[in-house]
Order: sequence, then C-alpha cells, then structure tokens
Amino acid sequence: MRIGISCHHTYGGSGAVATELGKALASRGHTVHFFSQAAPFRLGRYSKNIVFHEVEPMNYPMFESPYYTLALASKISQVAYYEHLDVVHAHYAIPHAISALLARQMLEEKCPDLNGFKVATTLHGTDITIVGADRSMHDAVRLGINKSDGVTAVSGYLRDETVKMFSPRVPIEVIPNFVDTSVFRRMPGGETRELLGLGGGKVVIHISNFRPVKCIGDVLAVFARIRALIPSTLLLVGDGPERTAAETWVRENCLTDSVRFLGKIDDIVPLLSIADLMLMPSNAESFGLAALEALASGVPVVATDAGGFPEFIRHGVEGFLLPPGDVDAMSASALSILQDDFLWKRFSDAAVQQAGHYDTALLVERYEAFYRSLIDK
Repeated sequence: MRIGISCHHTYGGSGAVATELGKALASRGHTVHFFSQAAPFRLGRYSKNIVFHEVEPMNYPMFESPYYTLALASKISQVAYYEHLDVVHAHYAIPHAISALLARQMLEEKCPDLNGFKVATTLHGTDITIVGADRSMHDAVRLGINKSDGVTAVSGYLRDETVKMFSPRVPIEVIPNFVDTSVFRRMPGGETRELLGLGGGKVVIHISNFRPVKCIGDVLAVFARIRALIPSTLLLVGDGPERTAAETWVRENCLTDSVRFLGKIDDIVPLLSIADLMLMPSNAESFGLAALEALASGVPVVATDAGGFPEFIRHGVEGFLLPPGDVDAMSASALSILQDDFLWKRFSDAAVQQAGHYDTALLVERYEAFYRSLIDK
C-alpha cells in the first residue's frame, strides 16, 4: 500500500505513535509518506520506503497566523496526485483530518476521473477533550470525524468520550497504542547512572509534556514522601507550562540535589532502564504511552485510575491505580514497591509480560487490516 501519515512532529504520544507506525509499515514493504511541519522527533534513520514532506505555511501580513491547515492540504494533494496514495492517515481530527479531507477535494477538483485516497483518522485525546470541548471548534472536529472513511481511537475511554461529546455517525474502532519491545527493554544501566552522577539510591521517573492535567505537583509531593524515607532521585523528562512552578517548588523544599529536570529527550530507553518506578498521577489520560513504554522496560507504574490507564495497567499486578489527587495512597503504594525487592521483581516481570500484548507487530497488523477495509469499501 501507499500510505500518507499526517502528524505532529513535536514531543508527545501522538507523534511518537504515528512515527513508529509509519516506520513499522515501511519495514513491512509499504511506502510511507510523512507530512509534518518538521521531521517527526522519532523518525530517526532513513529508509527506502519512507519519504518525509515538510509543510511550509506561507506568511501573509493580513492574517495573524500562517496557513498551516491549507498548506498541509495542498501538500497532501500534490503528493497524492503524483504518488497515487491509497490512504492518508490523519493523527488528530484537527487540523490533520480536516486537511486530508480538503486535500481529497482538491484532488477531485483537479482530476475528476482519478480515484481519490481514503482518509483514516486516529483520535489521540486532546483533539477531543480539549480542542473538541471548545465550542468554537466542536463542529470542525465533528466534521473531521464524520467525513473520514474510518476512525480509530487509542482507548475505549477515548472512544466513549467521543461518542458522548459528538454522537458520531461513523463507528469508532479501538486500536490501542503500542510499543516496540525490541527497543523498549531493560538494558544495563551502569553508564547512564554514572553520567547522571547517581549513587546507589532508587530512581523514580516521570515523563510528560508538563501540562496541568499531568499533575506535576502531585509527582513532586509523592516523591518528597519517598525521599524522606529512602535515598532516591527523581528524573523529570519533558518540558511544558508547569516546569517553572515545579522548579520553584523543588528549590523551596530543598530537593534540588534529588530532582533532575532533564528536558525533552528523544531516546528515553537508557533512563527507563535505570528507573525503579514511574509516577503518572494525571487527572485524565487518553491512553498513557509513556507508562506502556515504562512497563516494557520493566518499570512498575503508580498511576491514577483515570482515562486509559486501567485498560493496560492492572492494579496490584504491574503497578497501582489510585484516585486522582490521592497523594497519600500514591506515596504508600510507591514505597511498598521500592522498599520490597521481591515485590518489585514480581511487578517488573509482570510489566514486561503485559507490554508484550501491545507489541508493535501485533498492532501494525490491525492497522493494515483497517486500511484494507477502507480501500475495499
């Protein structure tokens, strides 16, 4: 198949999933064309079956923002005309599904006799829960969903939220996020610990885009209680609007020697390989890809029983699921794992086994079948 993938290039779950999907499809012999404002952060090495198309929106002084949605549509239309794309897979309803639909209209207007490509849209979360919840964007998101030839969501939770908010006329298939277990696995960590200057204490990790929904304050509060009882270091990976407040809190609470702000890092496997526990106290999470990657790396997870977490983390098996905001329960659960080596090993082994059910190869086959069902319509 000839597949176009439109996604965000920046640090985050949707871009990671879209990129890993495209790479896996290319390795299986499909030709994949990526459309984005810059090369997706996980694209990595070149491949004979992968082509990247940079979208460059024009700047016009009459308007406050560049025409990215229109530029993306034009780029998709041009490539589809010359490369005869079978499917364009839009990751996010806004702007990618709208751009893909517009691109198809451009192609149909240019070449009425040419069979147009199918539009597959994957909903990742914020396109529904944040953008879609904005009244000014509601109808645009609904249009992107209903005019797509096929729609998937990364979790049952997100599918149900979409149905509740938009009453879509098209069915939404759940295809969960996935992880390449040949890449995300526990590696020897001596060199990484040495580079970070870590001693023999426990390592706690949190990975996110530091938005309010990620509850960075709860991460810090839980870690402070861990640190009061056992030697430990917190690795904070990522960046975003809550980072400044978090840095201030760490200084005010005299934890600067124990908390490392590492910023955005593409290769997180070495960090997960030295982590003993991941904290994910989000108020809501459409899926939680970082937590799945932690499980694959043998890292137990203490998370909230919110959003998509309960769909792949089993309470008391790979980690613990607690109510959002319950810092006391999260702290107690975290300490129970970190203070008991036998329990940690049991959780770690279960985590790796559970992640195997979400291996890339298994989920890519489902996407291939999904594409073929659209093409055969």
